[in-house]
Amino acid sequence: MILNVLKVFGLSALAFIVGILTTPILTHYLYKYKLWKKHSVPKTIDGKVAQISQRLHNDEEKKTPRMGGILVWGVTLVISLAIWALSLAGSPLFSKLNFLSRSQTWLPLFTLVAASLVGLADDLEQVFGKGSYAGGGMRLTARIFLVILIALVGAWWFFVKLDINHIYIPFQGDFSLGWFFPIFFVLVMLATFSGGVIDGLDGLAGGVMAMIFSAYAGIAFFQNQIDLATLSAVIAGAISAFLWFNIPPARFYMGETGIIGLTAALTVIAFLTDAVLVLPIIALPLVLDSSSVIIQLFSKRFLGRKVFLVAPLHHHFEALGWPSYKVVMRTWVLAAVSAIVGMVTALLGR
Repeated sequence: MILNVLKVFGLSALAFIVGILTTPILTHYLYKYKLWKKHSVPKTIDGKVAQISQRLHNDEEKKTPRMGGILVWGVTLVISLAIWALSLAGSPLFSKLNFLSRSQTWLPLFTLVAASLVGLADDLEQVFGKGSYAGGGMRLTARIFLVILIALVGAWWFFVKLDINHIYIPFQGDFSLGWFFPIFFVLVMLATFSGGVIDGLDGLAGGVMAMIFSAYAGIAFFQNQIDLATLSAVIAGAISAFLWFNIPPARFYMGETGIIGLTAALTVIAFLTDAVLVLPIIALPLVLDSSSVIIQLFSKRFLGRKVFLVAPLHHHFEALGWPSYKVVMRTWVLAAVSAIVGMVTALLGR
């Protein structure tokens, strides 16, 4: 038990320290090559020009680089591979600390890196003003298509390699989905990906994601999935290092390379812990932001009016006059409470 605690918390702390030490190197190159958007986003998420949206997305004046998410998945990948390599050298300590395992961490780590590379390509298009999406970058349909491809790999791994075709309903038990399981997996990943719109204020996405992954680290730990708990904790530690530099005024933004990778990996971890049905509770801020966009688009198209001043929801509160730091900190409070409630529900529901 003591070794497991050291493995989970110690490596999480290591990820934080490595992230803190390597961030100056990353930011040096991000600023050197001016990897920020060269012009403001002139449109809302539904493609309409809006003065409020322009005021809240004044990218050209901020000159803050994107791609800070490289820190998160880069640190996680380096620590994972470094400890695995040291374990191969025959060290008993590193053999016990190694958390790369076929049954628990291969898939979420692969998903994190693969989806992050997709996001990195999108970020590069945005900073160089390429692509046809608002502000540059891939079209939303292209992003969705690539996320679906990654989700299909994950669905195949669960359904074929791990022979899993059920989900666990808290306080009820297993519920078999049969051949519908792969479709359900893809739908969950798309829904989680849609929550990526929360990456819109300094410190917002980092704080929320750190709490979400910490909650799943706790769930995996109590399920005795120590390798998965360690990976989740390492990701949370790396996010915390990112957050250290992302607190207002942000040194860099997470970008698509961070948010797409994290939401995709989160989906896999939720299925591996059999806690996918509590994901909407643990990730409640993501659900609220994503839902606000859907509601806004539906209302404007079919009712001809807006429900929110601006979507996603965090920008609505800004438009109401809330300072950005108040929006961020109150969302952190909500994220902490919802993560605890979701984790307790998952554990007691067994």
